[in-house]
Formats: sequence, structure tokens, C-alpha cells
Amino acid sequence: MNGTAGSEGVPTWLAWAREIAALCQTGLAFSNSYDTGRYRRLMEIAAEITAHHSGLPLQGLTDTLMAQPGYATPKIDVRAAVVRDGRILLVHERADGMWCMPGGWADVGEYPAAMVAREALEESGIVVVPRKVVGVFDANRSGRPLEFYHAYKIVFLCDAVGGELRGSNETFAAAYFDFSDIPPLSSNRTHPRHLAEVQAHIADPGRPTAFE
Repeated sequence: MNGTAGSEGVPTWLAWAREIAALCQTGLAFSNSYDTGRYRRLMEIAAEITAHHSGLPLQGLTDTLMAQPGYATPKIDVRAAVVRDGRILLVHERADGMWCMPGGWADVGEYPAAMVAREALEESGIVVVPRKVVGVFDANRSGRPLEFYHAYKIVFLCDAVGGELRGSNETFAAAYFDFSDIPPLSSNRTHPRHLAEVQAHIADPGRPTAFE
């Protein structure tokens, strides 16, 4: 992968393919019949670029891109930062064997705070109450097909109010860790910069929400 674009080191070809696909998605939502064929062909080119560089199946990429309707907007990922006695709650992901704050993709129709509380309970067994937004971050999901889509990550500082640590169908286990002894992170889900911002909010409760 030659060339990068953006602060996360996104390959240039991926940045181009993302932009082409987003423009096509929006164009298809508002175009007349004369332009539809052109936009569809450009969407196919974006899929071909991605398949060529990533090794992912072309047909699957094309179908996925064509299935995204309407104006192109980022996807939303929510994460629960649960700190107890100076230790942060992390879950052991089945998907890649790494650790991260509990959370996941936002669901349509659910309030953000309710969503992050549900994700925390489902993945860790801990009942939490969201207290404040630590930050809104640009998310880069390298190594996964969904990286093709632009995403934002919202990290909520949450209080643990009940439950017991356990794993789930998405996680092997859940545990609290000292910030100085963090296990290998699933960096697309939880990056060290997210944990650093959580620490800063614990040290300074009046710290404003971070954003990129």
C-alpha cells in the first residue's frame, strides 16, 4: 500500500475510493435517470480499486456499496469508558483476540446514551450509567471491510452501578486494568489516544469534551 492520507495513515487509494463511493451514493440519491448509470459505474470503479488493493472479493464489495442508500454520512461507533478505583473496564474481543472498551456500531432508533449502556451490559455484564461525553473522534478501522466507510467514535464516561464481569457471544471475557498495564488493544475499537483522553477526564472532571 503506497502513499497515505490523513492523520491515521489511511492508504491514499482507500481515501480516493471512499470519496468516490460517497459522491456516488449521494449522486444516486438525487440523480435523474440519465446520470444513474454513470454513478453506478463510478461506484463499481471504487469497488474495483478497493478489491485490487485489499484482496477482498469484488462482488461482495460492489453489492455492499450499492446497498447503501441516500446521502452519504459517517457511521457511528459508541464506547463506554468505565473506570473504577483507577482501573478501566476492557473486554476481550472474539473477532481479533484483542482488548477494547465495550461498545459497537450505533443502532437506528436508539438514544446514544441508552445504546452505550446496552453495549456495555451485553459485552461485559456490567450495568453502567453514562455520565458525560469524553470525546468525539474520527475512527479508522484498518484491516476490516467496514474500514471502507468513514466512521465517528463517541466515547462516554460511565459509572458502574451493578452487574458482574462476564464474556458474551462477542467477547471472551471482561476485566478492569490499570492504565499503566493495558493489554494488547484492538486499536480500531480502542486506541491509546482514547484511553489518554479518558485519563485526562478522570484527573480533571471539568475538562471539556474532546473532538476532532
